Amino acid sequence: MSDWTKSDWRAKPRVQMPDYTDAAALNAVEAQLSKYPPLVFAGEARRLKQHLADAGRGNAFLLQGGDCAEAFDQFSADSIRDTFKVMLQMAMVLTYGAKVPVIKLGRMAGQFAKPRSAPTETINGLELPSYRGDIINDLAFTPESRIPAPEKMLQAYTQAAATLNLLRAFSTGGFADMHRVHSWTLGFADGNGAEKYREIAERIQDTIDFMAAAGIDADTTHEFSTVEFYTSHESLLLEYEEALTRLDSTSGKWLAGSGHMIWIGDRTRQPDGAHVEYARGVQNPIGLKCGPTMTSEDLKLLMAKLNPENEAGRLTLIARFGAGSVGEHLPRLINTVREEGAEVVWVCDAMHGNTIKSSSGYKTRPFESVLREVREFFGVHQSEGTVPAGVHFEMTGQDVTECTGGVRAVSDEDLSDRYHTACDPRLNASQSLELAFLVAEELSSLRTARAKARAAS
Repeated sequence: MSDWTKSDWRAKPRVQMPDYTDAAALNAVEAQLSKYPPLVFAGEARRLKQHLADAGRGNAFLLQGGDCAEAFDQFSADSIRDTFKVMLQMAMVLTYGAKVPVIKLGRMAGQFAKPRSAPTETINGLELPSYRGDIINDLAFTPESRIPAPEKMLQAYTQAAATLNLLRAFSTGGFADMHRVHSWTLGFADGNGAEKYREIAERIQDTIDFMAAAGIDADTTHEFSTVEFYTSHESLLLEYEEALTRLDSTSGKWLAGSGHMIWIGDRTRQPDGAHVEYARGVQNPIGLKCGPTMTSEDLKLLMAKLNPENEAGRLTLIARFGAGSVGEHLPRLINTVREEGAEVVWVCDAMHGNTIKSSSGYKTRPFESVLREVREFFGVHQSEGTVPAGVHFEMTGQDVTECTGGVRAVSDEDLSDRYHTACDPRLNASQSLELAFLVAEELSSLRTARAKARAAS
């Protein structure tokens, strides 16, 4: 894009970003980051874009999941492993239901900044700037902790690089072997209320056994023991993004070197704002959150700015309306896309519209509401004849108690047991895998309905 430079966003209105008080320190950090290697590479981003194009046509399915906001003090190899492990399990179950490849895209190695509903918060009469994620300031409620500190970007880069290093090792080093992954899933379906998923798990096992008998297994087929795993985050802190932006010598295009996919949040999607200006110029796949306030006119402007060449796989629309509201908002946006003839990938974020305050005072998300929004999303697409191409969950491989419900029945009273999130509540490992089984049922039903429709025509 010849009319774009990586710093053009600085001339646009900025929202949800900190005002750093020490300009010299900020400049020094940006200069240091700009010398570091990119965290991801252009060929990887282009490959993800091709996979997303397949998903938009119904020939693949996107599973996007991971932390609400990555924290420095909770960073560990075990936590990365556990989230990766659950995503592999979910992907296998979804592959069985959809009968298409599942794209695995983590909210990892960069999801450090969070938009907030208010710039300040008040506790016991003391008003301080809001916590905006570990890449910006600290959670502790003190004046010193809430001052934006630019050097935290360097710690975020280090953690992201270590995370990617481990993810790449897990993806290719045997941890992702299909037999191992499914043995974990069989363990989930063995008890604690999950027995109703045992039949699907056993059918998957039968398929694996059949392929092994036919000589297709990890010893003969590379794909049985390795996976492609991509990373994504909200590109909220544009100083960090710009510092890691690189010119790809192969294509001559700019790359956001911070992650394979970046997305623009529902609070930062102003067509003439800084975040849209930055995202329009990089070659990565771009996600765009679409909430209830997204108008058809804004969507038209955003699609034109973010995907002017109407490239398949370039733009993913991540719908986040809340259970009970999908039917009110999604059809009009689908109609807008149809009118424009736009290439998009439709994904359901069933988390952000379903946050409530529990009777025990904790912010939570009911499992039943998350599932209901997913089902409504699939129902609208079936009615419209369009493709529901993926799901987006805030989740963790840890046994937290942050969302209520699921077969292991986390109650309001249980939330205080292991409520570890610094921002929004996440599905735990059991709830995430259960959702995968239920989404797989939706995908299987949709596939059957389409087959019948084709036969009838």
